[in-house]
Amino acid sequence: MTRGPAKERVTRCEAPRLVVAGLSGDSGKTLVTLGIARALLTDGVDVAGFKKGPDYIDAAWLQAATRRPARNLDTYLLDDDALGEAIARSLPADLLLVEGNRGLFDGMDASGSHGTAVLAKKLGAPVLLVIDVTKMTATAAALVRGCMALDPALHIGGVVLNNVSSARHERVAREAIAFAGGPPVVGAIPRQSEGLLPGRHLGLVTTVEHGDAERAIERTAEIARAHLDLEAICAIASSASAMPLSGFESIPDIKGDRVRVAVLRDRAFSFYYPENLEELERHGAELVEVSPLVDAELGSVDAVYAGGGFPEVHADELSRNAHFAASLRSAAAAGMPIYAECGGLIYLSRFVSVEGRRHAMAGVLDLELEMHAKPQGHGYVEAVVGAGNPFFATGATLRGHEFHYTQVKGGDDAHATVLALTRGTGLGNRRDGISRGRVFASYLHLHALGTPAWAPSIVSMARQHRQERTTGRAAAWA
Repeated sequence: MTRGPAKERVTRCEAPRLVVAGLSGDSGKTLVTLGIARALLTDGVDVAGFKKGPDYIDAAWLQAATRRPARNLDTYLLDDDALGEAIARSLPADLLLVEGNRGLFDGMDASGSHGTAVLAKKLGAPVLLVIDVTKMTATAAALVRGCMALDPALHIGGVVLNNVSSARHERVAREAIAFAGGPPVVGAIPRQSEGLLPGRHLGLVTTVEHGDAERAIERTAEIARAHLDLEAICAIASSASAMPLSGFESIPDIKGDRVRVAVLRDRAFSFYYPENLEELERHGAELVEVSPLVDAELGSVDAVYAGGGFPEVHADELSRNAHFAASLRSAAAAGMPIYAECGGLIYLSRFVSVEGRRHAMAGVLDLELEMHAKPQGHGYVEAVVGAGNPFFATGATLRGHEFHYTQVKGGDDAHATVLALTRGTGLGNRRDGISRGRVFASYLHLHALGTPAWAPSIVSMARQHRQERTTGRAAAWA
C-alpha cells in the first residue's frame, strides 16, 4: 500500500538526507544505494528511498530494499512544490536516501540542468560519490577534486571506491584523495565476480521478473556491511540542512461511491509512479489490479489505466490470452475511458513484431509496431495538446519522458494524434498521443504531481461513463 498525502501538511523536512552519485552510469550507485538501504533497515533505521530521474526500475528495487514506497525526484517533471509533496509523502522517516542517475553533473545540456547535482542542492543534501577505480589510483583524487571545483556550492560529503582489486590498490587511492584534500573515503568495495543485478534493454531486470530479488538485495547489504562505514555515512547524511516543503493543498474526502479504475499490473506491466496511483485514489477512484497475462476478462470497472512495462518480452503470453483482449476491445467499443502509456500503447495495438515474429495484441487500436535493437525514443518530452482527446485541455503543455524500442510499422490510427512534440520523438514526425473515442495512448510517461489535471480527468471520465451505462446512454466507439 502507498502512503498518500498526509492529513496534516508537512512544511519542513529535517530528516537526514543523502544523495548517492557517480561519475557515470554503471559506476556502482545502485549496488551502494541498495546495500546501504537494506543494511540500515535491518538495523532498525526507517529508510525512505528515492530515485533521481524518471526511472521506474531502479525505484522498484529501492522499494523492495526499503520495504516501503520509493519515489522519483526529477526537477524536469516536477516543480519545487511537487518535489516537496513527493518528499512529504515519504515522511516520517529516519533517512531519505536518493540514488542519482548517470554522472553527477549530467543533465539536459552542457550546464547540467536537471542533473543529480541540481537535485542534491535543492534537497540540501550531501553527496556520497561512488567512483569506479578500475585500473586507476591517484587519478581518483583528480576526479574528486574536479567535482568539488566544478560546483563549490555542492557538498560532497564522502567517497566510496568501487571495483578495488587489492589492498594496495585501495590504500593508494585513499591516500591520494586525502593528500589532495578530498572528502573522507567511507568505503572500498572489491570487484564482484557475481552479477547481482542483471540488466536488459531498459536497464535492470525488474524486481517482479528477477528470479530472487530478495536474495540479491540481501547480498548488497552484506557487501555494504563488510566494506562501507555505515556509521560515517549516516553522519554525513545528518549534515543535511533543513528543507522547506510547500507541497499541495489537501482536498476534501470523497463522498459517495468511488469509481473503479482497472490498473494493468503483472510481469508485463509494472511501471507506475506511486503518486499516480495515489492521485487517482485521492480524487475518488478505487483501484482494481488486473492482469492481461492471466485474467480471463477485464471485469466490472469504469476506466482503465494501462501503464508501461515489458509487453514485448511477454508478447507470446499476452497474445495467447485472447479472452482478456476481447473484453478490453468490448469495453473500448462501449465508450470506456482507457489511458495507456508506452507499454500500454503496445498492448492496445493490433500487432507487435519482435525479432521477426508477429504477435497479436489487444487490437483496440489499428496500429502495428515493431521492436528494434536500439532505442527509438529516449529522454524528456514536452508536448502541446491538440483538440479532440478525452483527458487533456486543448493547448495544455505536458512534460514527461519516453524510453521505447518500438516504432510504428503501420495502421490507420498512427495518424490520429493530438500531441505536437516540442521535445522528444513519440510516434514519429514530432507527433504522439493517439486519440480514438475515449481511448488515449502514447509513448509519453507522465508524473501525476507534475501534471495535476491528469488524475481528476481520468476519474471524471470514469464517473461519466458509469452514469451513461446506468442510464443506457453509453458513448459510441468513434
